[in-house]
Amino acid sequence: MNSRSALLILAAIVGACAQIADALIVQNNEASTDESEETESYRPYLCSPLPAPLTPSSSVHALRPADVSAVYVLGLPPSHREEASRVVNRVAELLSMFNPEGTTQHVDQDSQQPRSLLQEAEDLSRSLSLQETEWKFVLLYVPADSLCACSPHVAADVKAAVQEVEAALKLLQKQVHHTLVHVVVWSYQEEKCECMSDNNINRRLQTATLLKTLQDSLSDVLENPKWHKEKSDFTVVLQSTPAILDHISDSDLNQLALQLWTNMIQPSTDSRAEVMDTSVTSIPCPTQERPFLRTQKNSPTDRELDSSPLTESFMGTEINCTDRSPSPLTPTSVHELRPGDVKVVAAVGDSLTAANGAGAKNDNLLLVINEYRGLSWSIGGDGNITTVTTLPNILKEFNPNLTGFSEGVGNQNTPTAFLNQAVAGAKSGDMVQQVRVLVDKMKNDSRIDFHNDWKVITVFIGGNDICDFCTDSVFFSPRNFVARIRQALDILHSEVPRAIVNLVELLEMIPLRDLHNDPSLGCPTWFVGLVCPCILKPKKGSSELEKVNDFNGAYQFGMRELIDSGRYDTHNNFTVVLQPFFREVFLPFLEDGRPDRSYFSPDCFHLSQKAHTLMARALWNNMLEPVGNKTFTQDFTVGIDLKCPSQSNPFIRTAINSNYTFPGPPPTPPPVTNWGTDFSCQHTAPSNTVPTSAHRIRPADIKVVAALGDSITAGFGAKAKNLLQLRTEYRGVSWSIGGDKQLETVTTLPNILKKFNPNIKGVSKGQGKRQTGFNVAVSGAKIAGIPGQVRHLIDLMKKDSTMDFQNDWKLVTLFIGGNDLCQYCNDRATLSPQNYSHHMMTSLDMLYEEVPRTIVNVLDILEIEGLRRIKRDSLGCNVLQQFICPCFLLPGEDSLELAEVKRINRELQIDTEKLVYGGRYDGREDFAVVVQPFFKNTVVPLNADARPDDTYFSEDCFHFSERGHADMATALWNNMLEPVGKKQTYNNFRNSRDSLKCPTEEHPFIFTRVNSLPSVTTTPAPESDGTDIPHTSPASNTHGTALPFPPDCTDYVPGWLAAVLAITGLLIGWGVTWFLLSCRAKRGNRKMNSAVEMKGTVF
Repeated sequence: MNSRSALLILAAIVGACAQIADALIVQNNEASTDESEETESYRPYLCSPLPAPLTPSSSVHALRPADVSAVYVLGLPPSHREEASRVVNRVAELLSMFNPEGTTQHVDQDSQQPRSLLQEAEDLSRSLSLQETEWKFVLLYVPADSLCACSPHVAADVKAAVQEVEAALKLLQKQVHHTLVHVVVWSYQEEKCECMSDNNINRRLQTATLLKTLQDSLSDVLENPKWHKEKSDFTVVLQSTPAILDHISDSDLNQLALQLWTNMIQPSTDSRAEVMDTSVTSIPCPTQERPFLRTQKNSPTDRELDSSPLTESFMGTEINCTDRSPSPLTPTSVHELRPGDVKVVAAVGDSLTAANGAGAKNDNLLLVINEYRGLSWSIGGDGNITTVTTLPNILKEFNPNLTGFSEGVGNQNTPTAFLNQAVAGAKSGDMVQQVRVLVDKMKNDSRIDFHNDWKVITVFIGGNDICDFCTDSVFFSPRNFVARIRQALDILHSEVPRAIVNLVELLEMIPLRDLHNDPSLGCPTWFVGLVCPCILKPKKGSSELEKVNDFNGAYQFGMRELIDSGRYDTHNNFTVVLQPFFREVFLPFLEDGRPDRSYFSPDCFHLSQKAHTLMARALWNNMLEPVGNKTFTQDFTVGIDLKCPSQSNPFIRTAINSNYTFPGPPPTPPPVTNWGTDFSCQHTAPSNTVPTSAHRIRPADIKVVAALGDSITAGFGAKAKNLLQLRTEYRGVSWSIGGDKQLETVTTLPNILKKFNPNIKGVSKGQGKRQTGFNVAVSGAKIAGIPGQVRHLIDLMKKDSTMDFQNDWKLVTLFIGGNDLCQYCNDRATLSPQNYSHHMMTSLDMLYEEVPRTIVNVLDILEIEGLRRIKRDSLGCNVLQQFICPCFLLPGEDSLELAEVKRINRELQIDTEKLVYGGRYDGREDFAVVVQPFFKNTVVPLNADARPDDTYFSEDCFHFSERGHADMATALWNNMLEPVGKKQTYNNFRNSRDSLKCPTEEHPFIFTRVNSLPSVTTTPAPESDGTDIPHTSPASNTHGTALPFPPDCTDYVPGWLAAVLAITGLLIGWGVTWFLLSCRAKRGNRKMNSAVEMKGTVF
């Protein structure tokens, strides 16, 4: 068959498809009158209805979401009744995806008097007495807020709460039919117990343990087979995860509703656990394989998965050191101290030194509350070195008369704790109190000769600071963290003679997240989320997680800097040595690639005895390694052999006996005189020939820069030193288009590009509008003004005799939207996301249709919420800031108004990316639009005290200063050199002079979507002899270049074949069209009803 025959056959098929497509388009257009665009936007996130069964379910264990006619709730917590009700309403909205006619009812919701759970159950059973055949879903809350975790009566209180739940369920089972009950433990993190004010109590761990106790007690009752009878129309399920409300906000309520929904449906066979991410709402859906609501029978689960290997029984260590003798005479210098000279051991710290859960067996999570101090790596003294490896047990081999170690199980106040004064849950701010208690104990204990006995004191702290730093980054700033440790060490230095202090560097915390990414490990992520929220909550790759890493590293660096100052080496009977073995920790893995849980206690957070054993060995080895050459990387899977004192240096190593020279405090940096940047890129040459593709553009190929936008791009107030200068537009330092001076003194995108092409055109200079170049930004502009700016820019370019409009490669940067958001609450209709997208599309269409050889940078709109934290004691900040951006800065912290504008902020970002990457601008080879997202998740710049750094902002605390412009320029440049899909979505505002990325030999081009992915063929740029390129619609030419026919093809096609194929194609099209229309008509009513129900969803 020749090529023309093939084309005719294809035409016939296309004719048939066209008929089908026309029919579908007509039907979709009809449906659109009843279905809003907003509902359509939800389609990718909502569940598709499953095929309905032929008959309604007769068993509660085969109950589908669509079978549920009503949702009822019992046990609403009195103190947070409204919030719990809103969560139930959201769950009902999710059920309405399957049955739009379902209802939600709260028992006794109008009563002013609190009622018992049993009374509520009686009311419910009476109200349902006539509803025998309809399926009901009951959500029964068990509030934990009325229980006090630290109360001595907590066990009895839990028992009473469980008995009340059991009584209510028995009544429901007897009197209510066709009902599925899900029981969920509810907790709002609010401290009401007086005993929780005790600083010696680990509040988070106590609360988590209470919830676990209540959860397990309910599980013991509800696992009884009486609740799960065969062919029963009633059953009870305990949701495996408590509903824990941290803050009262829409996002938190949404996440709780999704948690309840996820536990309501049968678990997916390919489900994967992941660290908590509250930034994206993803709704799990029933599947054809697992379509039912969850019951114990159709989805049996163990209480906790036990996939951790058996704990090794041998925890001892063999010591092969031959010389274990002390010094002939008691040394007078800490730098001549042998292990056998140590008479006293002591320790301060947190739950890792208290050894919480170290001896817990059989994955009993409740045992994590126990403090196994006798097993503690740095201070425990249970058994001996053949059975328990700890630092004291090692030292006992050198001096059997060692004292101070802790034994057994108990808190810091038990007699056997002795000099282990670590407190579970302690932070750096607790160190002073612990040290004072420790010093008093050493002074007053008859077993210790305070002035003459040599002491080893181990300090290990910081884990809980990192776990809580996201709640108050100022209080937990690295500077404050180090200051608190310094205060504690200063007390030891001034009051404790003959002592060597091991300051153990904070461990690297982020690897602990890996334990909660693998569901097969059975780790209680909700439990650890309570104990250490700042580690688990951030999303992988997010700015929040990057901040965790930054703080962790800053804590470690601050500790090193403190000791390297030489502050504690002022006399010979005291020193502090930094032991860095925890600096870089490699999480141990099994042979199958999963994290090895045997190194952790049942909560997958605290460490097991196996880990304590290796920590003791690592600490001992660090003590014998010279300062400046200590092991700081620890891979526990390799194992650790004990080192021994050498004959040449038998002493515990200090800075002095290691011949270590203290670097001293870092030099005071010179005052900053400019915000320039150093340049070190090597590959700066242009392409050998002028490129014809926007996807092969090197930085040096750019000949012209231009910018569109508002006051930020106009440089409004960038160099202002007072309110009078605030209105001046310093366009010469504008981040995306300014060209004042050189890169070494002024950091802007054009000044960076000048390093590749010194003859760059279009830059703006100076102040005002005298030398604006192609900076057409207008202060106060909104998105509606951008099409006018584009028209003005095109006219300027065409009239400029210094540039070749057709052949010069252009880089246009568009940044807009701040004013739209700041005024959104004053004109929601005009400033709607729909209008925003329309004006953005109009502007990009003009550039696409009229400007050849162009790359357009479209910046994600700034996440403006962070500006609420920028404060300064000045008139400009206190008055002007709120006047400039009232819709973001005036609403209350948890107000609906703020929640709305934050949602619009995110919606504008999403809509912009959909427009840019929707294929509309992919039809020309010489044109590309790229979203540069470094502003998507804005990180507020912080100073050394972790307070918002207002030096990045101008006199009004809203517009950016020259320093802020410099950092934006760097972030934009770096985004341009990152592939689409892997661009950094936040900016750390570090103002480092060496932070510029460079093009590489492997990829010397500015990244576009096309060159970030495998090769894609696009349409070449149309040629033109005039000043304008041909007008082509953005929607055209998006399917690639057609290939020519091979030269040996013949042109002969019989005429009758064409007629037959055409008629056949039409007949097929009509037939299929009639079939599809008839099928879709039958489902039309149900779909439209469902769509109407979902219009009000908050998800």
